[in-house]
Amino acid sequence: MSADQETSSADGPAAAPPATAVPSAETVSTGGIASPGAATRPRGLPGPISRVPWRSAGILTPFLVLFIALSIGSSPFLTKTNLLNILDQQSATLIIAAAGTFVLISGGIDLSVSAVYGLASVVYGELAAHGWAPALAIIAAVLAGLLVGAVNGVVSTFFRINSLIATLAMSFVVAGIASLVTAGNLVLIPDQNAGQISKAQFLSVNMSTWVMVIVVIVLGLVLARSTYGRYVYAAGGNAEAARFAGVRVNLVRVVAFALSGGAAALGGVLDSARVLEGNSTNNPTLTFTVVAGIVVGGTSILGGEGALWRTIVGVLLIALIGNGYGLLSLNPLYEQITLGVIMLLAVGLDAWSRQVRG
Repeated sequence: MSADQETSSADGPAAAPPATAVPSAETVSTGGIASPGAATRPRGLPGPISRVPWRSAGILTPFLVLFIALSIGSSPFLTKTNLLNILDQQSATLIIAAAGTFVLISGGIDLSVSAVYGLASVVYGELAAHGWAPALAIIAAVLAGLLVGAVNGVVSTFFRINSLIATLAMSFVVAGIASLVTAGNLVLIPDQNAGQISKAQFLSVNMSTWVMVIVVIVLGLVLARSTYGRYVYAAGGNAEAARFAGVRVNLVRVVAFALSGGAAALGGVLDSARVLEGNSTNNPTLTFTVVAGIVVGGTSILGGEGALWRTIVGVLLIALIGNGYGLLSLNPLYEQITLGVIMLLAVGLDAWSRQVRG
């Protein structure tokens, strides 16, 4: 019996309970919709341990430790050239992971990003090679990614197919289409202007890095400050409560998948423009890197919790590991083992933090 009902019984007959469900205690004063911070507030165990921001500490601590260790152990690491190279090489991954964070927080997962990345690379390469203006080729490639992402969202929401299965199946379909178009060959782009979106420089920084910064900032503001961002957290945190509050959960998730597809396509365009060629199998490990970066960054695989800035740190942590193995001439075979262990620890921290909060 709740406190309100006890008080009512002391003064007289208890009032009948309302006919509609009441949003959970996690919702805040935003029209009944959980805010981004609501899902991460500690619940359950009292005391200092439940107030520690484990997700933030869990990603920032190893990142700073590794950054300092590489700065001391390798003199080329802490140079402008190396740090800018890391950002440039990770531009596509950071863009895709930033949009993928929306999908995971909303309660889904997108395993088709690598295939969409390859498809966009082929679309951009084919159109640019056939004389299309680079800007139009970019728009067409990104629209193709948005379409694939929207289909992923519709299949996994309105048709109620688990998003893991839906996007995995879509990845095979999309990869097959891209391979059929190119017959398994590279698409060479003769127009040097087609590479300007990646290789042009502003303030000695490649344009691909500037594109990444702009996209990440915009997506970060949308997730943290907009009504749609609150709906994303609500859809992943408690879908039924969100529906009772008037949120169109399915539409929210479809938009999240569309953003993921568009981001994957933009990433494919950036990397294709850098080397002036389209390749349907350019980055086969991309999906793992993206999902690992998001999860290592502290976004819950169960949805409802996460932050885009932590995803960025998670992706950069993985990038630092790869960069460190190269600079220190370590056996690259151990890099995969390291990444696997880190991902297991991140998922374990997610489960443990949920238990701590009760």
